[in-house]
Amino acid sequence: MKTGKKIIMGLLVSMMISSTAFAQRTTDIDDAKDYPLVSRFEGSVIEYYKAIKWDVYPLPASLKDDKWHWDDPIKLEGKIMRWQYSVSPDNNPAYILKNFESGFKNAGYKIIMNRNGDSEDCSSHLIKYEFYEMNHDLNLQKFGFAYSPNGDQNAIIVAKTTKDGKDIYIVDVIASFSNVVLITQDVVEVEAADTGLVTAKNMADDIAATGHIAIYDIYFDTGKAEVMPASATAMKNVAEYLKANPDKHYYIVGHTDNEGDYAANMTLSENRAKAVMTYLVNDLGVDADQLKALGASSMAPVLSNTTDKGKAKNRRVEIVEQ
Repeated sequence: MKTGKKIIMGLLVSMMISSTAFAQRTTDIDDAKDYPLVSRFEGSVIEYYKAIKWDVYPLPASLKDDKWHWDDPIKLEGKIMRWQYSVSPDNNPAYILKNFESGFKNAGYKIIMNRNGDSEDCSSHLIKYEFYEMNHDLNLQKFGFAYSPNGDQNAIIVAKTTKDGKDIYIVDVIASFSNVVLITQDVVEVEAADTGLVTAKNMADDIAATGHIAIYDIYFDTGKAEVMPASATAMKNVAEYLKANPDKHYYIVGHTDNEGDYAANMTLSENRAKAVMTYLVNDLGVDADQLKALGASSMAPVLSNTTDKGKAKNRRVEIVEQ
């Protein structure tokens, strides 16, 4: 599957009649550019832009069943960027949605969520009330906006791609007003907080100095123990280090934050460690006799669990020399 391909959107977009209106800009706001992998709709202008180096972005979508999961969102962590585009009122949000869908599919992206106001589990009312008026998950106040995107008709699409070993999520919410359509576009480049990609060299340096190293470039979905594709580069670098030290033995230790039940987190942390070990042995040819997988649940935090960033640092896999 091709990934990282630029999406070309060439159609004007529009809206349904709404009691709320705002004046569309004629030029982009200062210092705002499109995301490199997604072209804007013809005739649209940027009303708002904000980039956040690292934060947590709760996404109430499922990777498996194409349904909303308000109480169990996917917690994406990494660089977050938000745009708001205004476009002329020539077509309705459902039509705009089709154009996004076509663009994402043509570029080889995976469509995770695709809903308009007629969807049973994602009506316009739900998008307006749950998604925005209640700040249910995406939290407008947290990431900011020029205009609240809760028009009379609403649609949403969530897509995912991978570029340079990094998972990228794109969320587009389309809302119609009386004289304009507003497209709120969020892009999340998934990555760990304040860390560089692990390499065989920094593994060697850290283990020589402290006997262990925390790996923040191995990713799992919330509550899951399957190693995500975005982990591939880090896993290869870990394997390179292990193969360079065939006479040494190591523990692979899974760690969680303090969210949820301790016993369940102990099982999860151990299963994640086992998944990493299985990947290293079966996919990358590491000697199984070098490794032993263990779980530590939330017993060894490196930062306080009182903040999202602290929790992110505590969710990790460590390689510990035996």
